[in-house]
Formats: sequence, structure tokens, C-alpha cells
Amino acid sequence: MADQIELASPPFDSVSSVKFSPTNPNHLLASSWDTTVRFYDVAANEQKAKFDHRAAVLACCFSDANHGYSGGLDTSVRELDLQTEKINHLGQHSDAISSMNFSREQNTLITGSWDRTIRFWDPRASNSQQSSHDLPERVYNMDLVNHILVVAMASRLFHIYDIRKMDSPAQIRESMLKFMTRALACMPDGQGYATGSVEGRIAVEYFDPSPQAQEKKYAFKCHRQTIDDVDHVWPVNSLAFHPVYNTFASAGSDGTVSIWDHKSKKRLRQYPKYNAPVPSIAFNCDGTKLAVGVSYTWEEGEEGAKTAERPAIFIKNVGDEVKPKGWTGS
Repeated sequence: MADQIELASPPFDSVSSVKFSPTNPNHLLASSWDTTVRFYDVAANEQKAKFDHRAAVLACCFSDANHGYSGGLDTSVRELDLQTEKINHLGQHSDAISSMNFSREQNTLITGSWDRTIRFWDPRASNSQQSSHDLPERVYNMDLVNHILVVAMASRLFHIYDIRKMDSPAQIRESMLKFMTRALACMPDGQGYATGSVEGRIAVEYFDPSPQAQEKKYAFKCHRQTIDDVDHVWPVNSLAFHPVYNTFASAGSDGTVSIWDHKSKKRLRQYPKYNAPVPSIAFNCDGTKLAVGVSYTWEEGEEGAKTAERPAIFIKNVGDEVKPKGWTGS
């Protein structure tokens, strides 16, 4: 069994997001700047469906085994039928959609946009948009665990909501990191979240506002390298928590993916470097595979695009390296 496979028929332009199905460990959605969302069966290494959009797609997610959602620069919220390849337009933001999450408990799609709103959608309702909530800044990232929604915005601002009570945020925080937020992921155990910045740092934070819980938060440098006595620093583009072990993976523009145990504050593994930046990663629902989107992320501008490798998506088989030391079960 190979350590990883490369998916056939990858996107033609940079990968913006990879997301696995909540129920099928082999089903993957990938959104791209090539204006498509592609649906793959990674076990068969086959593209099962492709959905065309009018502009770059920045975000995608699943609701159940047969439906996905997408959003991006054309501002439209789309429901994707993965069986029939039909697209259903649910509605519109007034600027690009940067992120989306699906709450299975509430059967609700939540979208975040540069238009400074988060909106809630019920795909089954005739008027899909259920509510819109104004924010002080553009939404860059969102993640959801249980009923807790974490929203990362411009100006290093964070709002934490209980999605059952959206009239005001439960907590407002400023990022522990000095630079722009580029990545966000919630812990599957519901205790907190990790964020990454464009300046090669990750912060681990906890929801519980008590001083004891807040003492555990910390930040560390990563995705850096010293070359000829010069420090090179890359953005942390994506974070993903393991669904079983609560460890997490980070991906950077240095082309590396690392596994971290935030309890022991140690790196468990750094995988061999890819030949281009890694904009997005995701674990599958049973934690046996890690999807790794590899593509140029424009750090070198137009110049770098000329020599950039073509985009690729790798599916890595995950082993004991994602287990914390001395793991004995939850």
C-alpha cells in the first residue's frame, strides 16, 4: 500500500479548498481557482463529477453523502447534487464568499463573506436564506464544532458564536498572532481551536474563558527555514484536526505538512516536502487519510507563476504518526 497517491484529473489552477465527506471516507470535494468544484472517489482514484462556476471558487463543503455546497468570487451560494451533477442556486452574498460550514444538527449551511456578513441557509426552504448577521470586518475563515462557530476576520479579529443564539457573539477576541489570519480549525473535542498566520506561526486557543483554561493557550513558530543564515518565513495556509486523536496537521507555503500534538506541545512528524506550496489539507471522517492540495499560492507574484508546477491533490495514508505518545483511547 503506497504511502500516498496523486489524484487523476486535478484542477488546472490553484486549489483553494479540499473537504472530505462527513460519512464516506473516500469522497472528496476540491474547489479551485479554475472555477470548478470537483468530486472525487479517492479509493478508485476517479473524478465522479465536475461543477463549473462563473469565477474562482474559494470554499466548498458537504452536507451529507450526496450534496455539497460551494461559493467564491461570483458571490453565489450553490448546492451541488453529487449524483445528478445538478446545481441549485440558493442565493447571493454581495461580495466574495470566503468560507462555509454545514451544521448537521441544525441542517443549516453557514457562509462567510468579504461583504462582512455571515448568512444561514436552509437548502430545503423555498426562500433559502434564513438569516444574515453583520460583522465588523471581512470574513476570512470559519469553523464549526458542535454548536460553536469561530469566525476569523480581517484586522486579526475573532468572533465566537453559539449558532442557536446569533443575536450577539458569545466571545470577541483578538488574535494571539501579530499577522493576518490565514488558517483556522476547531478541535473535534470542542475544547478550542488553532489558528495560523501568514508569518509562520500557529496559536492554540481554548473556548473556556476561565483563567485556568486560558493559561493553556500558546503560540509557536513553524513553516520556517534558515537558508544561508537568512530566516525564511512562510504562511500557514491550512490546519486540520484528526477526528480521533485530536492532534492536528498544518500546511504551509514552504511545501511542508507537519503533525502536532498540542497537549505535549510537540511536533510528531514532518512529511517529505512537496514541490509547491500547500494551500489546503483535510482529514477524512475516520482519520485514515489526509488530502493535500498542492499548488502555487502567488507568494512570488506573476514571476513565480511562470515556473510554477501544475496543481496536484495527493491522498496520504495516515499511520501512527498522528497518535499522541502513549495514546490509550479517549
